[in-house]
Amino acid sequence: MNNTRNPVGWFELYVQDLNRARAFYEATFQVELKPLPSPIIQMLAFPGTPEGHGCPGALVKLEGKASGGGGTIVYFSCDDCAIEADRARNHGGEIFKPKFSIGDYGFIALVVDTEGNMFGLHSLK
Repeated sequence: MNNTRNPVGWFELYVQDLNRARAFYEATFQVELKPLPSPIIQMLAFPGTPEGHGCPGALVKLEGKASGGGGTIVYFSCDDCAIEADRARNHGGEIFKPKFSIGDYGFIALVVDTEGNMFGLHSLK
């Protein structure tokens, strides 16, 4: 494996209602999701290319968040994670943990989407 390339190449957030989830994520992040053709599943892709920046990750223990099934949290980068957290709440999501400091690494917030998936928001301010 090439040591300069991030090993995380793709993530999928599974949903029950594709239209509801699309509206939620497009409104929260103010982006347009694009359909990806597939003969067996329906997919909407976030903006980005394989050549773009990778998605770093970590092992985390968090009170109230179980490991095992559903034990992975995807973090979206933001200018100010409180703004996207508020947008998420305003579009049917729930703030699990509001913006808080992680020291020298900035700030995070944890949100639950309209499908019951928890995701993280990360910002430097």
